[in-house]
Amino acid sequence: MDGIRIDRWLWATRFYKTRSLATDACKRKLIRINNTPLKPSREIKVGEVIEIKRGPLKMTIKMTALLVKRVSATKAQECYEDLTPAEEYESAKREAKRLRPLPIVSSSKGRPSKKQRRDLEEFLFNEGLNS
Repeated sequence: MDGIRIDRWLWATRFYKTRSLATDACKRKLIRINNTPLKPSREIKVGEVIEIKRGPLKMTIKMTALLVKRVSATKAQECYEDLTPAEEYESAKREAKRLRPLPIVSSSKGRPSKKQRRDLEEFLFNEGLNS
């Protein structure tokens, strides 16, 4: 065997939890080789450099070994070489922190009162209708 489907390799090396998630990532053009989006059925070979976009992070991975079955995380890490620069990880971390939603602080504990519920519903659902 000299090649393997990209979706299967991404799943086996634990970049995606399920094979269908890896397939969806390929269909959404998040997986690229030489800036060309890949189809899930594309066969990749050892030595190819793959770009994976996961949120704000754009990873660059070099395939070093074929994997057909899903293995442990430590064995999976031996099948690729991460070429992503450290500053890319730092900028992605800052961007994720910036985009993180603020926690909702509740003034009361437990279930909202009738007035609080009405105020909340008015704010969430009727705000766009008044303007």
